[in-house]
Amino acid sequence: MTIPLSKSQLAINGGPPTIAQPLELFHSVGEEEAQAAVEVIRSGVLSAYVGAPGDFFMGGPRVRRLEAQAAEYFGVKHAVAVNSWTSGLIASIGAIGVEPGDEIITTPWTMAATATAILHWNAIPVFADIDPVSYNIDPASVERLISPRTRGIMAVDIFGQSCDIDALRAIATKHQIKLLVDTAQSPGALYKGRHAGTQADIGGYSLNYHKHIHSGEGGIIVTNDDHLAERTRLIRNHAECVVQPTSPADLSNMLGYNFRMGEIEAAIASVQLGKLKERVASRQRAAAELSTALAGLEGLSTPVVSEHCTHVYYVYGLHIDIDALGVSRQRIAEALRAEGVPGVMTGYQNVHMYPMFQQKIAYGTSGFPWTSPYCTREVNYDFGICPVAEDLHTRTFIGLNLCMCEFQSSDIQRVAMAFHKIWSQLNALKD
Repeated sequence: MTIPLSKSQLAINGGPPTIAQPLELFHSVGEEEAQAAVEVIRSGVLSAYVGAPGDFFMGGPRVRRLEAQAAEYFGVKHAVAVNSWTSGLIASIGAIGVEPGDEIITTPWTMAATATAILHWNAIPVFADIDPVSYNIDPASVERLISPRTRGIMAVDIFGQSCDIDALRAIATKHQIKLLVDTAQSPGALYKGRHAGTQADIGGYSLNYHKHIHSGEGGIIVTNDDHLAERTRLIRNHAECVVQPTSPADLSNMLGYNFRMGEIEAAIASVQLGKLKERVASRQRAAAELSTALAGLEGLSTPVVSEHCTHVYYVYGLHIDIDALGVSRQRIAEALRAEGVPGVMTGYQNVHMYPMFQQKIAYGTSGFPWTSPYCTREVNYDFGICPVAEDLHTRTFIGLNLCMCEFQSSDIQRVAMAFHKIWSQLNALKD
């Protein structure tokens, strides 16, 4: 792709923007989804769940159809539909039998629900640093944080590609702990030919509005473990109503919820799942074209696909060498937005820096669960515990949301033109 270089003044300084008209937003819902929803409405069955023993404890026909379809698609024994992926995270952590005061190691470079789902069970999140290239949790950092109270690892397949699942599995096996993976952003990504999220004890995907599969809200838990699958299904649907007193060992964490997906959402998600492969291919094409077009720009690193992985590009992650360029990340981002580039992100998340963790206040005002007698050691959330994630968030990371727009080849060319225009006039951005 040949990128013509604009000689005009930067838009941030009063010149014409490279992308004068907003790019077409990605519209994931079409006639097939509308027809699926209409069929549900006409059936009169919007949800068939019953929170009591019986056939409909497992939900209605479309929920069950989606679960069977997802299990086949992702190559797992069990797929469990829930009303959100946050619900899926809560159910998954509860399913492994976590106890109050137990520790689960996770990443700060994620959406808050990954960590707050741990707190939900009065367990303690412990934050490991991330790899500076893939942005996924760093197995070496995880290993250093193992303690006698560690119950599991909650990895995250961030931005569209799998974490180093083999290294994390080795750690989990060595210490006899559970491995869970939050694959909210990476359905369709592969690790050694298998779907991301399926090689952990429990994994799963988000179905909310800006994800690859979109049913409004929703989530799908995946596992090959019969026992864990059954426990997630119980937690999903008021477990306390159906667990039999003959199995007291199974009563742990059986304070259940209404995490049930409706029939309309299931019908839409089923149609969307059938489109996942083509959507992944579209984003991979756009990312490949953009990486080719941006190659050679000084101080700019484009996404790297890890060994054994494919990438589905929920976010197109860029690293900026601000020391080499002499321009702040903030100024570059402002210039990109002024040129009309959509979906520009500065930083991502440093969950351990949120007030909840800095002040250690979750339940009530007295610091529970950190102050409970079940917590036997002080867990540190100070700035500096995750230096890679912190530097990326505060100084050097810029992301583009590739799920935001259609991104035809002509759109990618205009986005690349905006980058080249800015890089040709970096001196105009210096303070």
